[in-house]
Amino acid sequence: MEFVSTRGLSKPVGFIDAVAQGLAPDGGLYLPRDFPDLSDRLEHWQALDYPGLCYEFFKLFAVDMEDAVLKHCVDSAYSTFTHPEIAPIRSLSKNLKVMELFHGPTLAFKDFALQLLGNFYEAQISRTGKELTILGATSGDTGAAAISGLIGKKGLKVFILYPEGKVSPLQERQMTCTGAENVFPLAIEGTFDDAQHTVKEIFSDLNFRELVGLSAVNSINLARILAQSVYYLYAWLRLDPVERKETSFVVPTGNFGNVFAGWLLTKMGVDFPEFRVATNQNDVLHRLFSTGEYSLGSVCPSLAPSMDIQVASNFERLLYFILDKDAHEVRKVMEAFRREGKYCFEKFLGDGFSSSSASDTEIPALIKSVSAQSDYLVDPHTACAFKDLDPARPSMILATAHPAKFPSVYEQAGMAIPKHSSLQELLARTPRRFRLSVDSKSIRSFIEEQTLHENG
Repeated sequence: MEFVSTRGLSKPVGFIDAVAQGLAPDGGLYLPRDFPDLSDRLEHWQALDYPGLCYEFFKLFAVDMEDAVLKHCVDSAYSTFTHPEIAPIRSLSKNLKVMELFHGPTLAFKDFALQLLGNFYEAQISRTGKELTILGATSGDTGAAAISGLIGKKGLKVFILYPEGKVSPLQERQMTCTGAENVFPLAIEGTFDDAQHTVKEIFSDLNFRELVGLSAVNSINLARILAQSVYYLYAWLRLDPVERKETSFVVPTGNFGNVFAGWLLTKMGVDFPEFRVATNQNDVLHRLFSTGEYSLGSVCPSLAPSMDIQVASNFERLLYFILDKDAHEVRKVMEAFRREGKYCFEKFLGDGFSSSSASDTEIPALIKSVSAQSDYLVDPHTACAFKDLDPARPSMILATAHPAKFPSVYEQAGMAIPKHSSLQELLARTPRRFRLSVDSKSIRSFIEEQTLHENG
């Protein structure tokens, strides 16, 4: 199977190279040239457990990996999850279900992809003998999950940029209190968008990428998207046939990668009737699906900090399909957006999507309402998914994080503060972080100092 760039100026690569590179050399995002049709496999796959389904799914894409290596990567990735079903589904009412994606080591949905990606990197180093430098930006959960998936792995150094003061204190501790020598949490002034822009700028320096063996852990890495597709498929297979045709999947998302992972399955013969994009007050995606305008706004810190994003990287992958896989048109749209900060679609084909946005004043009320009606506690990101739901329509909400990661929200709401033992243990540890200017030159110099100079 070949993987191509959304911008069309890079040569096609295999799965292993697509994962290793993360971002294509032309600045585009990798996608399969052709998608497998899952229709004939779905009945057989219904009986598989989560690791078994993930293995069978990835076999269709990772054709250049040995089966035994792939199976080890998958089985190891989910061995540390605390729930036997990995992604259990809770029924809150006749028409409302919640898929819990927070039973991994960092209590967030990012663990599903990043535990697996860490194993892919380890397998690559074992195969090639070449060390890797992993670079990413985070609005909170990606950084913690990436570090957890890569901590202590031989031949890997991990550099994660995060906006200081704009992630929850416990999210920051998950990144800065590991004690691992191969992990470098980089606290920067500014926003997640600033950090993400800097990461992409560094990746555009092809000589530097080659020099330090650079790869990406953000959802620009296709392996992350495919790994997240699996939990949508797992949930869909556990619905009865009638529910499958009617159930809307409601997804808290800021960078669009989470919901895109589900939508991608529609290109493989899986019938999802609708995906509902749930945002916080940083509502670039809600405005896109409501008006057809993709435009920058100012990032406003919120009670749901992991979605404090205005530039949704994975929108470029959807754009590729909207423009009938015309890479030239993709380049034109992305250049116009870079230049002007917005792009207006004359006819936006957001078919299969709807959206909503919840403000900071609404999030505590939504948390209280869900608790009162269903005796179920949700985190502030998942709370956004409960905004304006149609009670007559079956819905599957993706619960993206454990409530204990955001204690201040419940304190403000006058509720009991949720706790988790793994987070409580972090409070006794000493943080280790590096404060840097959010510019590519400073970050590149720091990476060189910690990799080339140390090894040299």
